[in-house]
Amino acid sequence: MIGYAFCGSFCTLQKSMEQLAALVAQGMDVQAIMSEHVYTMDTRFGKAADFRAEAERITGRPVLASIVEAEPLGPKTPLEALIIAPCTGNTLAKIASGITDTAVTMAAKAHLRCDRPTVIALASNDSLSQNLRNIATLLLRKRVYLVPLKQDDPRSKPHSLVADFSRIPEALTAALEERQLRPLFE
Repeated sequence: MIGYAFCGSFCTLQKSMEQLAALVAQGMDVQAIMSEHVYTMDTRFGKAADFRAEAERITGRPVLASIVEAEPLGPKTPLEALIIAPCTGNTLAKIASGITDTAVTMAAKAHLRCDRPTVIALASNDSLSQNLRNIATLLLRKRVYLVPLKQDDPRSKPHSLVADFSRIPEALTAALEERQLRPLFE
């Protein structure tokens, strides 16, 4: 089974949901996980209940959205891989620092403690400033792989990076082979 976690980069949720559907269409068994914000917050990009319902329809199972629900994903319910897409700068910083205070960070902790691959599709406006050190920290960590990134608006948002969500399936395949897709920055 593959874990697929959503964090609150709300403008990228639909792109990520499309990749979740693509993985399931390829025959993968997937468990959706949502941060509490994605699970509960309505935004201009959509209603939380609609995102939950879509993830549950696609995967055929309830979304995990609490620390208690995500904790067994390490030893009790081992995942073949964990995808975090989108991964916010906040969640990236927490994973890099070992902070476990959301369903997604608990899923990452539980999964990484078993030395299994974690694929991160970052979407953050501070990637090339405050979060650059966290990117470096996780690139050095065994079994953490980033989906290739690009600046989405270098003129108006000079510190922003967003993963190429269409490459999530390819990044997953590479991670399962223990390799990082290159080039990392497009």
